[in-house]
Amino acid sequence: MSPRGRAGASRGAAPRVGLPRTGASGAGAALHGGSAPVLRSGAVPEAPPTRTIVLWCPDWPVVAAARAAGEPPEQPFAVVAGGQVFACSASARQHGVARGLRLREAQARCPGLVVQPYDDALDHRAFEPVIRAVEAAVPGVEVLRPGTLALRSRGPARYYGGERAAAATLAGIAADHGAPGVRVGVADTPFAAEQAARARPVRPGERTRIVPVGGSAPFLADLPLGVLGDADLAMLLDRLGITTLGGFAALGDEQVRDRFGQAGAFLHRLASGRDPREIAAREVPPELRVEASFEPPLDRADQVAFAFRRPADEFAERLRVAGLVATSIRVGIVDERDILLERVWVHPRWFDASDVVDRVRWQLAGGVDPTGLEAPVVQVVLEPVAVDDTANHERGLWGSGPDERVHHGLARVQGLVGHDGVVTPRIGGGRTLAERVVLVPWGDAPVGGERALATVRDRPWPGKLPGPPPATVLDRPRPVDVETASGVTVDVDDRGVLTGEPERFRAESERGGRFGPVTAWAGPWPLVVRWWESGGRRLHRLQLVDDGGRAWYLVLADHRWWAEAVAT
Repeated sequence: MSPRGRAGASRGAAPRVGLPRTGASGAGAALHGGSAPVLRSGAVPEAPPTRTIVLWCPDWPVVAAARAAGEPPEQPFAVVAGGQVFACSASARQHGVARGLRLREAQARCPGLVVQPYDDALDHRAFEPVIRAVEAAVPGVEVLRPGTLALRSRGPARYYGGERAAAATLAGIAADHGAPGVRVGVADTPFAAEQAARARPVRPGERTRIVPVGGSAPFLADLPLGVLGDADLAMLLDRLGITTLGGFAALGDEQVRDRFGQAGAFLHRLASGRDPREIAAREVPPELRVEASFEPPLDRADQVAFAFRRPADEFAERLRVAGLVATSIRVGIVDERDILLERVWVHPRWFDASDVVDRVRWQLAGGVDPTGLEAPVVQVVLEPVAVDDTANHERGLWGSGPDERVHHGLARVQGLVGHDGVVTPRIGGGRTLAERVVLVPWGDAPVGGERALATVRDRPWPGKLPGPPPATVLDRPRPVDVETASGVTVDVDDRGVLTGEPERFRAESERGGRFGPVTAWAGPWPLVVRWWESGGRRLHRLQLVDDGGRAWYLVLADHRWWAEAVAT
């Protein structure tokens, strides 16, 4: 039977949805399609609930956005996402503005409405001082969302002399650190405690609502289904004549699971006051950022690198204590002109203190001054970008073999000749052979990462020669001569055709500059480089084989032949 048909059948029996869960009629039977199952006597009893305290700051996105914009949050104010009102102040709601309303309609209802775009990052940044203040008073805080905190009740209640005293103290701490009007709920489950915090106060001015032990289910019973946050489920249950959490909780567990799946079963437990979630305390990440300030400023690169050795050792020690290794770091260098030179470095394994000092020195070596600096340095800041667990980088039982020796050898050479002195080749994208060879300094990642490089490599490149490519691509194009049998230089006319047949070939560094016969040739293939710019050029490629059996890849540019690659 379809949901609409069942709705019609159940509306006639709506008063019977409050029957016990083991009942065989009413909405429970309509959902299950038959009699509701009876709880087996061997069922495992559930663990006792954990009393929870929830601190909730009403309209927190409005408070954060108004504070950032320098506007008073008491005025009609709204934050907008996707052209709709995401949150609004109490004064805006008095004018008819509500969440989900289109921006134009909200401004029509309240012409003086101040509007700001919603910024999720701003919400988190503005709420961080509140989180830290509460964590300093009570450990084990879980951030449900910006503006809402949850923590276990037992510890604070015993320390402050009861749940109400603990709630008042924590609300005061949150208010003192930027969360005005905090309301507190205490109940057996996190869901019930949050609803208690959001519920309308029993007495005017009351900001704490304490649900007695075992009273979560009766407290939740009269709340609407919309508090579950599932609009589709609320609409379907409304068609079945169920409009409150109590009506939903009266259904049997297996009935709900069979009809609505695991997601519906989870919401059913929330409505029944049996929230299966536990408070997951936020793990405060360790402070890994280090910095060094120099007074007076240092004007030599070697001085800065030497002075930064101790902070580098401290950085490595902090990582070791946290059980982490850094595979990517960010180094920021501030000079006396207040200019920040920042760069992200990647390591093939992980950074130790000496690797960090090398990166600082190499970063400073980019200056044009003979000292390696464009201006004296006043500060160096170091922070990790990517970290990993130390266990993933432990040495094997017999060491890591040749890979580790190769790394140490190349790192040592790199320390002697500089960062760009040791490079590894990558295949990139492009039309010419020189463009396709990408040289990356040892330990660095290609610009954009390997995935970006692969994406560029796999793009269509009109005019690119098909494979296989030549074995050796020359570091620099080498000038060569290609002539006909009569000694006339071979060129390409305006129609892209050779002016003569290649018969004689000479590479200036080969055989003392003597010409040799051409045994085979193919081409030419035209290539227009950056035709849309005034500096664009038209090139022609030619392949030929000399009398020594070597195949040459030639390029004609400005009526001059150049060798770009050779294969033997």
